[in-house]
Amino acid sequence: MNERLPAHVEVSAIMRRVEAEGGFATMLRRGDPDRGAVVLYIQKRGDFCGILERELGPNFTYDWVFKTDGSETLGDLIARKSRFDPDFWLIELDVAEPERFIAETTGSG
Repeated sequence: MNERLPAHVEVSAIMRRVEAEGGFATMLRRGDPDRGAVVLYIQKRGDFCGILERELGPNFTYDWVFKTDGSETLGDLIARKSRFDPDFWLIELDVAEPERFIAETTGSG
């Protein structure tokens, strides 16, 4: 079984990691402390780079999925996600090396 950390612990760890590396992290939406989904809105110097979202995969484990579709505004993203998951977390990250951060987070690096 693939146990998940409570969402508030995971969010806190991600935010501290980004800040320790000289980046900026802010919580845009606080979700359920234990089971809320976590969505990371990633930027580099204010420019959109992509979204990391933990999703349930076909093998019934949660994996980070990177999405680069920047066509929707942040407000639209919040509205869309809220319709399906009112308990989700949204964290905005501004990191110096988004490619490295994404690779480390998804395990592809």
